[in-house]
Amino acid sequence: MITIYTDGAAKGNPGPGGYGAVLLFNNKGSILRKELSEGFRLTTNNRMELLAVIRALQALKVTGIPVQIYSDSKYVVDAIEKGWLWGWQKKGFKDKKNPDLWLRYIPLHLKYKPKFIWVKGHAGNPENERCDQLAVTAAEGFDLKPDQGYEGSL
Repeated sequence: MITIYTDGAAKGNPGPGGYGAVLLFNNKGSILRKELSEGFRLTTNNRMELLAVIRALQALKVTGIPVQIYSDSKYVVDAIEKGWLWGWQKKGFKDKKNPDLWLRYIPLHLKYKPKFIWVKGHAGNPENERCDQLAVTAAEGFDLKPDQGYEGSL
């Protein structure tokens, strides 16, 4: 089983933002851990929540192993677990935000078929808290990159 925790942050929403992800894999009794984060100069919290999931799945090097993703984002978890994403896709994402990111997510979903589990944010879950730290630190960084999908749509 591959376990992934993700979080996103934006200071101002929109404003400077970042994401954080922790990937855990039990390899014959040894836990392999990888942390990811990145910051952007102008973005939204929901974009960073979704981008955290995308980047975490992109970092996987194997298929055929169950993937569980823990997120405190109802936006992401409900869109996938309640099937809203597929309706949005059928309608060409008409009047929906972040179609660029959802279109990047869909092939990853089809490849890994992750199960999403919602966790309450800031409730003491150590890995969720670590993702929050990674996301906030990334959002507060220097020389932040543009979020092309967001800034290009303004």
